[in-house]
Amino acid sequence: MRTAVLGATGLVGREFVALLQNHPWFEVETLVASERSAGRKYGELVEDSPPEFADMELTSLEEFLRNPDVELVFSALPASIAGRVEEKLARRIPVFTNARSHRYEDDVPILVPEVNEKHLALVETQKRNRGWGGFIVANPNCSTAILALSLAPLREFGIRKIRVATMQAVSGAGFSGLSAFAIQDNVIPLIEGEEWKIENESRKIFGEIIDGKIKPAEFGISAIAARVPVLHGHTEAVFVELENPDISEIKKAFERFDPLRAYRLPSYEKPIAYSEVPQPRLHRDRGRGLTVTVGRVENADSGIKYVALGHNLVRGAAGGSILNAELAYALRILH
Repeated sequence: MRTAVLGATGLVGREFVALLQNHPWFEVETLVASERSAGRKYGELVEDSPPEFADMELTSLEEFLRNPDVELVFSALPASIAGRVEEKLARRIPVFTNARSHRYEDDVPILVPEVNEKHLALVETQKRNRGWGGFIVANPNCSTAILALSLAPLREFGIRKIRVATMQAVSGAGFSGLSAFAIQDNVIPLIEGEEWKIENESRKIFGEIIDGKIKPAEFGISAIAARVPVLHGHTEAVFVELENPDISEIKKAFERFDPLRAYRLPSYEKPIAYSEVPQPRLHRDRGRGLTVTVGRVENADSGIKYVALGHNLVRGAAGGSILNAELAYALRILH
C-alpha cells in the first residue's frame, strides 16, 4: 500500500520512518513535515535516516493536503493540528494516528492489537456514521499502551481495581518538552493530563462494543505519572486487585499470552517477556521495542503487584500504530 508519514521529522515520526524501512506491505512514498523543512532531503535533517529514505524530498503538510495521493497515512502530528487534518484525510484514506485528538470519540477505537482486536469492528460504524471512505484508528497514550498489554493476560483472573505509578522517559515529552537541566538529578511527579489519559483510555480499551459504542470497563483505576531521567523506556509499578489471585497461574498466563502469533504480521514480536528486575537500559529494545517486559510478580493484598517496562516510542507510539495497521491489513479492513 502506498503510504505517507505525517510529522516525519519529529521523535515519533522518525520512529515511524525507521520501522517502515523495507516493509513488505506498506511502501512509504511521502514524508510530510513542516513548511520550513519542505523541499529538503530527509537525510539532511535526520542524520540516522534509513538509506532508502535519505534522499527523499520532504513535502509540506499544506501541499500534501492538496493532493494526498496515497492509500494509507500514519500520523505523528501534534494534537494541536492533528484533529482537523486527520478528519480531512479520513474522508478518503485510512489514518492510523498517534495523536490524542480522536481517542475519546465513541466510534474511534483506541487499539492495542493484542488486547482489543474486536474494536476494529468500529471502523465500519465510523465510516457509516460520518459518510467517510476512510477511517481513523488511534493509538493509546504511550504509558497506557504498555499498561494495557501487561494487564491483558490478567482478564481471566477478574480485574477489580488497578493502581499504577509510572516512571516515564524524557523522550515521551518530545524534542522540546523538557530541558536537560530540569530533569537531571530529579524526578518530576507530574505530567499534565497523563494520569487522566491512563485511567480513561485503559477503561475504553478493555470495554465492550454495545450499540455501536464502547462501554468502558467497570474496574477502578488510579494512576500517578512521573518523569524520570531516562532517555527511552517507561517503567510502571502496577498493583491489581483480582477475583482469583493465583500467582502461579498468573505467571503462566503472562508466558503463554501471544494472540497475534497466527497472523504472521511483519512486525510481530512476542508481546510479553519476563525478567525478574525490568530495567530500561537492559530491556527497552526487547522484540525490536515491541515487547513489554514484566517482572517482580508477587502477591499483594487481594491480588498481585508487578513491574512492567516498554519502549515508549516503539510499543507506546510508532511501532504500536504500525502493528495496528498490519492487523487491519491481515483482517482485510485495509485493502
